[in-house]
Amino acid sequence: MTTTHSEQTNRTSTTAALSDAGVSIWLDDLSRESIVTGDLLNLIKESNVVGVTTNPTIFAGALANGESYASQVAWLAAAKADLDTAVFKITTDDVTAACDVFAATAEATEGVDGRVSIEVDPRLARDTAGTVENAKKLFDKVGRSNVFIKIPATEEGLGAITATLAAGISVNVTLIFSLDRYRGVINAFMLGLEQAKENGHDLTHLHSVASFFVSRVDSEIDKRLNKIGGAAAAALKGKAGIANARLAYQIYQEQFGSERWQLLADAGARVQRPLWASTGVKDPSYPDTMYITGLVAGNVVNTIPRKTLAATQDHGEVTGDTITGGYADANAVLDQLEKAGVPYNDVVAQLETEGVDKFIVSWNQLLETVQKALAKATGSAQSEA
Repeated sequence: MTTTHSEQTNRTSTTAALSDAGVSIWLDDLSRESIVTGDLLNLIKESNVVGVTTNPTIFAGALANGESYASQVAWLAAAKADLDTAVFKITTDDVTAACDVFAATAEATEGVDGRVSIEVDPRLARDTAGTVENAKKLFDKVGRSNVFIKIPATEEGLGAITATLAAGISVNVTLIFSLDRYRGVINAFMLGLEQAKENGHDLTHLHSVASFFVSRVDSEIDKRLNKIGGAAAAALKGKAGIANARLAYQIYQEQFGSERWQLLADAGARVQRPLWASTGVKDPSYPDTMYITGLVAGNVVNTIPRKTLAATQDHGEVTGDTITGGYADANAVLDQLEKAGVPYNDVVAQLETEGVDKFIVSWNQLLETVQKALAKATGSAQSEA
């Protein structure tokens, strides 16, 4: 179907309006095919995309559904590369190439955007030292200043965040659900910068985002509200995720207005921006752009799945800041949930545990996908011989 100029202008204007309102649009997707075909570059030019996040599920899907990896897989199979080596090589090569695609964006924004994130092995989520070692290995292998190393915000991850930043490596802190944990993440970030400064690193080159998960909060709380039943419970459905994120932004404003932060800012440090993750709706009865247009404020990132990005371009309505005036209402939502029998601390603790488990499941799926691809390449080579 041919797209008219007016239709394209309308779609682009929606994402441009998000950008103008202070939202950096990062694509929650990456494949080698999108890089080599120019699709990723087109998204930069036409959809205001200024960054990319990856995860094991994304890599597994790309490998399973594309032929762009065939030659590399064949080479790895012929070299008898072990599974972990093959996964490391395939994923870091994609991230390196994507970093190059975003190099101009990174330069234009002084490294604030133009970022590509790659995740540490999630099996290390409870291993501080192992996470730091893996983060350094990934950073060295990608070899690009605009890479972000994703570290989960587990209790053990907090120390890894600090140590990785102290080593001069920029970090995407992922898997944040709890407001209290977010405060801990900000402390770990500032501590990392303080140590980086002591270690002689230029703070102007260190960047970080804090990835607050949104839709998963609603999925879990809605499930509990359904069990409770009744009109009062039903009226609270679909409200917790956005309320939680808005209160996180309030914390961001408070913490980065502190005297401690001002000392770091005076030394050239840049704030750790809030990032909204898991922004595709899980419940089809909800507006498909609710986690995009409902979380607009200055200096935030929204990692948007392709389907949600297309929906935003098609019919999203950007009305300006939808966060900073809503703190009282957001607090009221969490209070009402507590009174309804949905304890906040229990929900976010469960989501963190499940989040780590899901990351590991995704990692194992990636390993399985690569293993099958290697086996297929080995079999093809033997039959040709």
